[in-house]
Order: sequence, then structure tokens, then C-alpha cells
Amino acid sequence: MVRIRLGTRGSPLALTQAGMVRAALCAAHGWAEGEVELVVIRTTGDRVQDRALAEIGGKALWTKELDRALLAGEIDAAVHSMKDVETVRPAAIRIAAMLPRADVRDRLIGAETLADLRPNAVVGTSSPRRRAQLLRARPDLSIVLLRGNVETRLGRLAAGEMDATLLAAAGLDRLGRGEVGHALATDTMLPAPAQGAVGIEVRADDAVTGLLVAAIDDTPTHRCVAAERGLLAALRADCHSPVAALASLAGETLTLRGELLAEDGSACVEGLVEGVAGEDLGSALAADLLARAPEPVRSLFGA
Repeated sequence: MVRIRLGTRGSPLALTQAGMVRAALCAAHGWAEGEVELVVIRTTGDRVQDRALAEIGGKALWTKELDRALLAGEIDAAVHSMKDVETVRPAAIRIAAMLPRADVRDRLIGAETLADLRPNAVVGTSSPRRRAQLLRARPDLSIVLLRGNVETRLGRLAAGEMDATLLAAAGLDRLGRGEVGHALATDTMLPAPAQGAVGIEVRADDAVTGLLVAAIDDTPTHRCVAAERGLLAALRADCHSPVAALASLAGETLTLRGELLAEDGSACVEGLVEGVAGEDLGSALAADLLARAPEPVRSLFGA
């Protein structure tokens, strides 16, 4: 008997994360593995690999097919890497739970540190955030587009198409590739908002599935990711926007750090706010950052 159908992308990492959600649901409810069905949905983001997401529709390329399947009743819930979920979601869909967050850091593959990269090294990435942060630290670098799943990116690096790349530590760890690359401290490269978090969405009017999924929600992760996504919403940021953020929780005190950059890394503004978990810290930090941002940065956020 299938009790819940989980929609997922078909990449090795997406399937691994969906398997983590299935295992968590089975543990929480005493189900057998076969009672949670994984339904693979192929997304536009998976099909189109030769262009940056910002050029072809942004983060919705990872979610729109899963949204359609969820709203059509073909699946009961959808599993997402939260950093790939656009900030404004359909009213008929809600985030019901998040798994405990994994390592939030980026890993540099090809050198131990950014300083160790050769002069004028070529680094592959499709992330505006990583591009801007790399150029801020090393203006001599040449940044080239690199998309695809983890093995595709590592294969292109091994083939000598570039000197280095950056990948999320969480994804590498979940794929059993924890030995790959060197983790960069968050003081060196602040991560993308929601990096390392896996979320599960359900239909807003499906109370039964919502309760089943809520049983595996990790409250600290959910609060921190909500604050980071709140910053994105207040900034009206999109996939073109070089923005980094990381929230941490100590008791009921939430600390939110943020960083906005010019696309070429030539300008940057950083900030931090603290408050009680649940407060609208994202809006407070956005206002502070935009008030202090130099024009090349402020212009990217509609300010």
C-alpha cells in the first residue's frame, strides 16, 4: 500500500535526497519503504544544460514541472533542494517540512584555497553569487559557465576544461563524495540562502499529507531557512542577484548574516542582524544592506 507519493527530479543527488525524505517518513510513521513511492519528474533545468538558469527562466526551471504534478494530484508532496526554490511560491503550495540541514559550505575543487589558484586561472560555475565572490577575492580569475550534475562537473574539470570549480559540500557529502575538494569557511565564501537544506512541499489544502510530512520537520533548519528566504523576498532578489546569506539559531536568538555583491565582485556590502526567531529579520537586514550599498550593488536589487 502506497501511503504517499514523493515527486523528485531524477538526478543522482535529487534521488538521494528524496530517499532521505522517504527514510525519515518511514522512521517517523513506522512504514515500510515500499509505502513511500518516489515519482521522478524531469524538469526543464535538467534538460537544458548549456545556458545559465538566469537566461532561460531562473529557478522555476527546477520547480515548475513538480508544481504542476503536485497541483494535478499526480504526487502528494515534492522534494526540493531549498536553494533552488524561487522565493515567491504559488499560494496553493506550501513548505511543510525541512530535513536537518547539512554542511552549508562551498567546496573548492582544483586547489586547496583561492589563493592557491594560479594567476588568471579558469574557474567554472553557473552561480552569480559564486562568480561575484570569486572575482571579489581574485579579480584575475576567468569565470566560465559550468552546469550539470556533480559527476558531469567533476568530469569536465578532470578533462582539463578549467582549473577549478565550486560545489556545495552538502551535495558532495550526500553522494558519498566527502573526500572531494576543500571546504571554504563561510567567512571566505558566505553560502547561498538555504544551501544545504532539503524541503518538502505539499498542496496547501491537503491537511492530511501536511500532517504526515510535518512529523519530520526540523524546526531550527526551518526557522533559519525562512529567515534567509525572507531576506531574498525583501530584496526582491532573483537568480541574477549575487546574494549570500546564512542564519544561525542559539536558543530563541536568531542571527542572520547577508552579503550583496556587484556582478563583477567590484563592490560589496555585508551586514548582520539578531533577534528573536520568528521576527522579520530578513526585511530588517535587507533595509540595512540596501541603505549602505554602493550604486553598482543597489541597482541590482531594484533600489
